[in-house]
Amino acid sequence: MKRVVVTGMGVVSATGTDVKSFWNNIAEGKSSARPITRFNPEKFKTHFAAELSGFDMSQYLDRNEIKRSDLYTQYALVAAGQAIKDSGFELEKMSPFDIGVIFGSAQGGMETFEQQYREFAASGFEPHFNPFFIPKTLVNMASGVISIKYGFMGVNFSTASACASANTAIMDALNYIRFGKAKIILTGGSDAPISEASIGGYNSLKALSTRNHEPGKASRPFDVERDGFMMGEGAGVLVFEEYEHAKQRGAHIYAEVAGAAMTSDAYHITATHPEGTGAIQGMKMALQDAELNASDISYINAHATSTPVGDISEAKAIKAVFNGNNDLHISSTKSVTGHLLGAAGAAEAIVSIKAITEGVIPATINTSVIDPQIPDGLNIIIKESVNHNVNAALSNTFGFGGHNGIVIFKKI
Repeated sequence: MKRVVVTGMGVVSATGTDVKSFWNNIAEGKSSARPITRFNPEKFKTHFAAELSGFDMSQYLDRNEIKRSDLYTQYALVAAGQAIKDSGFELEKMSPFDIGVIFGSAQGGMETFEQQYREFAASGFEPHFNPFFIPKTLVNMASGVISIKYGFMGVNFSTASACASANTAIMDALNYIRFGKAKIILTGGSDAPISEASIGGYNSLKALSTRNHEPGKASRPFDVERDGFMMGEGAGVLVFEEYEHAKQRGAHIYAEVAGAAMTSDAYHITATHPEGTGAIQGMKMALQDAELNASDISYINAHATSTPVGDISEAKAIKAVFNGNNDLHISSTKSVTGHLLGAAGAAEAIVSIKAITEGVIPATINTSVIDPQIPDGLNIIIKESVNHNVNAALSNTFGFGGHNGIVIFKKI
């Protein structure tokens, strides 16, 4: 099989609107929490989120692109533009059929759907829908619009596996290039879930933190006082490239995409398996796919969202797979970024790669007292980032429906 490397990255989020600012804020442990301004949140139990406010989309996209696309697609387009520029590949020197897009989203155009139905109801249910209503809401539209904008004519589709969507896309992109079906694939994920329907819905599930009196400390994975996650939004994009192709054109290579795997908990529509059974098998399969041992992993970017049940089951799974690995460091950067849903895996892939290239393991901020139900012996990095050589990093994502997506990157 062909080797696959990362030659470009782009990100748009409340934590940073480019890779440099995003990484710096994560490494420095600066919370992205802020009051919700997109709508009046007072009627809801949660009044804050990692909202990307004050971002002038017209600086990056033209009027028609903005008019014809949902916010989640706009985030994807901006991050894709960054990643393409960072990679420096030249389309005119390649066949367009050798470049593809595989992209994930959990919710697609939720904001558009909510807005259009509100207008429909306000009109007395007169059917005057916007002609862009359907294409703006489709979960595949981010991948389609990226392809259309840049003329990429290779493989093009979207993955939808809730909060594992980006890692699902990453795994598919890895395998398409491995098997010679493409030379370059843009992959990642995007979501724009800071809307009344999303916040209200997740409040009803009791999934969101309601720590309104101190939102900057709300996301606290593994902490004994955690009460739910902080919603985030944005997009992360990575340029995956066949190694020999990247080397031949003199591309800057960040890391190698070593392996990936997916499993299903087959347990519950929203809860992870309490013993982490699916996650255990997924991590083992990803290690096997990467031809690595558990002892080779220096860093795990945990899915840990700051929910009472999920953090414990993931910790149990990590303990089961990596027990005895004394070099292993664990953290959840959702404590900084919030939970970007279908974009989470892409953002955290970038964090994992930066941990490798910078030799820095970011901290789980806000966490001060580890829940006693978390297994002993896990080196969870809290409060401050640490300097440490990282040869290989594993990133977990788990989604409603029982989806477990695991990816591994390694130094090249």
